[in-house]
Amino acid sequence: MIPIPERPEDFPGQERVTWRREPHRIVLASVLGAMWPPLILTLPIWPPANWFGLEMDWRLKVLVLGLLAVPGGLWLLDKERMQNGRPVSRLGVIWRFMFYGGLLSTALGALFAVFQAVLQWFNAANVSEAMGGSETSLLIYGVGGLSVAVLVGISYALWAGLCAAFIAFRPQPEVRDRLGLMGDRDEA
Repeated sequence: MIPIPERPEDFPGQERVTWRREPHRIVLASVLGAMWPPLILTLPIWPPANWFGLEMDWRLKVLVLGLLAVPGGLWLLDKERMQNGRPVSRLGVIWRFMFYGGLLSTALGALFAVFQAVLQWFNAANVSEAMGGSETSLLIYGVGGLSVAVLVGISYALWAGLCAAFIAFRPQPEVRDRLGLMGDRDEA
């Protein structure tokens, strides 16, 4: 028979955690969080044609973006932790990475779609061609590409959140009620 959890801390991912003090753990969580397995595994199988420049492979662009976004997410978590003491569980860390990673991918996908639509204005010979090019760009990058960008962003953020939750955070030790001021937690 499976035991029924009685307290919120008994559910998976709800164990109280605290920030690790070692800076190398934060760096390790940042680097491993940016190394999303689908990107890393596909690079040797399908090597990029262009490693640098304007025509750089999209996987390399996403990897560079991840190398900037994961430390930024950890910095925001530390800032939030200093202000209100949250997140207090591994699930809270993962949830924040997924939520803000989804928002970031949505914002960047929408910005890219608008940029491509405006770029069509400069490549067109007349107003009708500019409008048609903008419509096509918005349909391709805004409607079709945005959903893919959100899916990729959320799964990337899930990986980064897992790395952050298990590398940059450690279980918080239990605080004993030595003076009797914390109240009896088992009564509720």
